[in-house]
Amino acid sequence: MPSTTDSQPRQNLAISAYQGLKRDITRGQFRPGEKLLMSTLKERYGLGVGPLREALSQLVAERLVVAISQRGYRVAPMSLAELHDLYDARSQLEAMLLRLAIERGDDAWEANILAKAHTLSRVMEVNGPDEVLDVWDSRHKAFHTAMVAGCNSPHLLQVRDSLFDQVERYRHLWLRETVFSESALEAKRQEHAALVEVVLARDAERASAMMCEHLMTPVPIITDTMRRQGLL
Repeated sequence: MPSTTDSQPRQNLAISAYQGLKRDITRGQFRPGEKLLMSTLKERYGLGVGPLREALSQLVAERLVVAISQRGYRVAPMSLAELHDLYDARSQLEAMLLRLAIERGDDAWEANILAKAHTLSRVMEVNGPDEVLDVWDSRHKAFHTAMVAGCNSPHLLQVRDSLFDQVERYRHLWLRETVFSESALEAKRQEHAALVEVVLARDAERASAMMCEHLMTPVPIITDTMRRQGLL
């Protein structure tokens, strides 16, 4: 029986493989429908078959990879139908969670929203466009998570996380069109400021409607980007 010390390095390798593969699929390094050859993956990530298979199995569960019977794995396809379904589901869920957060959130919840909004509005100088994207995306996620955290439902938040994972490939197409455009970023700043104002006023009905609309704005941008990049 393997010892705990033996299993820990293997687990770490599987996590490393999962994180690397997921990032590269999300960032478009592997295109939809592309076959994921084990020989290529071993060379790219410097890992063995075991950790890579574990990572691929996890990504199959997250619907980012498709297992082909006896023939390996492919990157899951992308489609307009999935784009619309994922964004509709995400916006409806987020609106519901925000409504619950407004009903249940306390002063600490309000303070955290203000803190995350302030941090998002002041993205620091960083080295290169990819780092700008990473910093803004991380702070943007933290801001939206702070908004709904007041719902105080770990199970609902877990569903939210799962849905977020599935939408990530589509989101990244929108991010690249937004983060590098000052006018697009300014529009997002104004939307976020308006959301904060309504949420702190505890206007649940208006806030949930605004959140739903806010989360659907990327859909036409992503649709256009997918067509330009030949992803349809």
